[in-house]
Amino acid sequence: MKKMTTGIAGTILIAATLFVGAAISDKILGDANGETNEAAVKTQIPTTANSQKVVYAPPSIEEVPDGPMKEAILYGYELVNNTHVAADEYVGNQLSCTSCHAGAGYDEQASSLVGVTANYPQYIARSGGIVTIEERINGCMVRSMNGKKFDMNSDELEAMVAYFAYISQGVPIGAEREWAGTSNMKSVPIPDVAHGEELYAQSCIACHAADGSGTGATTGPALWGENSFNDGAGMARMSKMAGYIQNNMPVGAGGTLSDQDAADLAAYILSQDRPEWANHDKDWPKGGRPNDLMNKEKREQVKNGTIDWEQVLSMN
Repeated sequence: MKKMTTGIAGTILIAATLFVGAAISDKILGDANGETNEAAVKTQIPTTANSQKVVYAPPSIEEVPDGPMKEAILYGYELVNNTHVAADEYVGNQLSCTSCHAGAGYDEQASSLVGVTANYPQYIARSGGIVTIEERINGCMVRSMNGKKFDMNSDELEAMVAYFAYISQGVPIGAEREWAGTSNMKSVPIPDVAHGEELYAQSCIACHAADGSGTGATTGPALWGENSFNDGAGMARMSKMAGYIQNNMPVGAGGTLSDQDAADLAAYILSQDRPEWANHDKDWPKGGRPNDLMNKEKREQVKNGTIDWEQVLSMN
């Protein structure tokens, strides 16, 4: 990828304006991952589109129009689809954005990123302030990717912003995206970790391996261990993991698991060792810290049989 011109940031913002109908700053998902709903109050720019429903019809990556933005958009697609390779110096595990956002965010059923530009900037309680799309991307880089942030004027960050703006074409700020925010279980039942281990052995090891190390970032991402997300990621929460499992797993049969089975699997997966987030004490600086975040302390409690699941799954 050759170095882009220094003026591309301004070009991207102008293009984003054309794509979504207003000047915006883009930001991923979702945790990663489904993380945009994590005990957060969303603050969006006022718009008459708040009650407007939109059709899921993103422009094809095969039909990016020629022009100064094409190179950036295609590079952004590669970064999202193959992050741990295309941005290897920034990624600390073996995951890509596609590991959670299938098809580089194009898959309507798997935490789609189409229209993500309609949600940013927004207030996120975990950060305690207004977050731009660039900051949200970098949040995923240090949490879900267990790596490091892109420089704000880097080719990589600008390309990802350009790509998200492109696939959000036609989705106005504030529009209701029925496909967004589906991977979250609002009421998680008390899990049976032992049963979750049995279910994992029956249905998950073919793609994710018996030791959770996975078979590939886009075929079966690592669910725990050094090559998975750290415990500061949104997916390290029971409500997010259980919701994602129920909505998307097994592949091709999403929605077939009961709440209980999804919770059991989530508890088993999140009780396994994984990289630790070093800044837990800085998250939710204004309060509202969720109870269901499975950090090292809770993982140890599962192992020694002292965890209070009712307290973990209770609302703040």
